[in-house]
Amino acid sequence: MSEQLLIEIRVRPNSSRNKVGGVAGDPPRLVVAVQAPAVDGKANEAVIKELAKAFDCRARDFTIVFGELGRDKRLLVSGEVVELEKKYQELQQTTTLQQRLDL
Repeated sequence: MSEQLLIEIRVRPNSSRNKVGGVAGDPPRLVVAVQAPAVDGKANEAVIKELAKAFDCRARDFTIVFGELGRDKRLLVSGEVVELEKKYQELQQTTTLQQRLDL
């Protein structure tokens, strides 16, 4: 049985590299940096591909439910909710830990 988890992200288009990790904003949102520009849905496609890699899911398991045209988005992810939530928490802490190590 497939369940769904609602995640909130902040997209950073035109980045130097693709990366998923860390938090930004209030309330905290998972940061997804993509090289694709925010034109003609290219950034949205790149975001879904990167999230699929990060969550070890298929791209079709992700659906944008809010923020199609904005940087802040809400997505539904289909799959095992407990595992998805665990991975979501890990990704949110990734950059924060790295930033502390860089200090």
